[in-house]
Amino acid sequence: MALESGTQTGSNALTSSFTTKKKDAAAEKENLWSAILNEVQTQGSTKLPANKSVLVLGDNATGKTTLIAKLQGVEDPKKGSGLEYAYIDVKDEYRDDMTRLGVWVLDGDPGHTNLLHFALNETNYAHTLVILTVSMTQPWGWLEQLNHWIKVLGQHIESLPLEAKDKEMARQRLATTWQSYCEVGDDLDPGSPVKRTMRNNSIDEDDLLPLTEDALITNLGLDIVVVVTKTDYMTTLEKEYEYRDEHFDFIQQWIRGFCLRTGASLFYTSVKEDKNCDLLYKYLTHRIYGLPFRTPALVVEKDAVLIPAGWDSLKKISILYENMHGIKAESPYSDVIKAPPTRKAVSNREVEVQTEDEQTFLARQQEILKQAGQDRGESPLRSQGGGGVGGNKSVPRTPGSTGQSSPKKIDPKLTPATPGGEGVLANFFNSLLHKKSGSPGGGGGPPGAGTPTGTTRTSNGTDSLMTPEKLAVRSDAAAELDRLSRSVKKEIDLSQSEC
Repeated sequence: MALESGTQTGSNALTSSFTTKKKDAAAEKENLWSAILNEVQTQGSTKLPANKSVLVLGDNATGKTTLIAKLQGVEDPKKGSGLEYAYIDVKDEYRDDMTRLGVWVLDGDPGHTNLLHFALNETNYAHTLVILTVSMTQPWGWLEQLNHWIKVLGQHIESLPLEAKDKEMARQRLATTWQSYCEVGDDLDPGSPVKRTMRNNSIDEDDLLPLTEDALITNLGLDIVVVVTKTDYMTTLEKEYEYRDEHFDFIQQWIRGFCLRTGASLFYTSVKEDKNCDLLYKYLTHRIYGLPFRTPALVVEKDAVLIPAGWDSLKKISILYENMHGIKAESPYSDVIKAPPTRKAVSNREVEVQTEDEQTFLARQQEILKQAGQDRGESPLRSQGGGGVGGNKSVPRTPGSTGQSSPKKIDPKLTPATPGGEGVLANFFNSLLHKKSGSPGGGGGPPGAGTPTGTTRTSNGTDSLMTPEKLAVRSDAAAELDRLSRSVKKEIDLSQSEC
């Protein structure tokens, strides 16, 4: 019995040992598959996500569409209205990975703010970066514009059905980004996934620095980048509006203070001169995807400022005060940077021409013609028959020539101011009919002095040997003169009856 009992005990021990080894092998196999699965998941998580987006806000004419087109590499941007959508191709050179960054551009018209919920909602709140644009062409409007869009953005976020813990996590993430900022220049490979992991996920809370004074007073939980566009306009501000370096220093210290309070980065850009556009693209991919960005803060060139989030402080901003001799830093922004007079803003606009009523125009021209006729005095044609070649004024007048040498002023009814200028024509035909053919000036001399040989003069002063063609011309002229005389007489009678 004892032997049997011992044999049974040994058999149970062998069975137990075999079972234990089998379980260990299965556990080891399971751990191997788990390790492989974890490795695949880790590799998959390092790929660029496709659910990131950028929301661009700003007033009209601040260069939003042109800026995004530059980041896209598009030469000829097409401006839309309302809410525009575009995308930017983003490539990770280290892992040879590519994705598309969605971009929403909201129209600056306040009537389109209701479209914000399409671009920023509870599903993409944690994956959205906001760009606020202002233009250097109107620095006097920055205060109102930036405060307006921050207010619009804050009210919209409050209206989203977000959990309180989600909002708090977003705010804490933004604060951590500021507290963990460090100067670039470490020894790690800038494209190394190790560096990306350390920068994004493995942040020791003991290494976090306290927030600087005035930093993140307004924390919306969103990455914000303030972009000042069209900085090439600074030369125009200097020439036409007499801006000096201290004005630009005052503008910079104010907007840097705004970015400090809202937790925003700051970029001065110029698409025309291609300043800071490439750096802005790299910084966006750095903040959104964790790609490397090794450019330090730039504050030397006044038209190419670059302030990464977390770098600035009130102490660094106060350095600008040293060059502001005629302007106090604590002065209200609107008191120092004032809008120019309206006349300068519209000086280049063409004056709109207003058309005049046709009847008014014609009546005005008629008055001008009448005034010109009265100012002209006696017509040269009216005094033409006064003297001959020899200047003899005692030559007997022919019938019908009365009034040609009269010193009386010309009747306005016979002046060119009358319709058709019939007074001038009447004088002209009178001079043709009654001028003696032998004397160019109607002058005197003995009878027949100016008459060719063999030609006799009739009692009415006409030539007896005149050809039929000349007689026909005389008769036509006489008929025309008669018609004009009747017309003038009729007008005189009408004017007298009206009076």
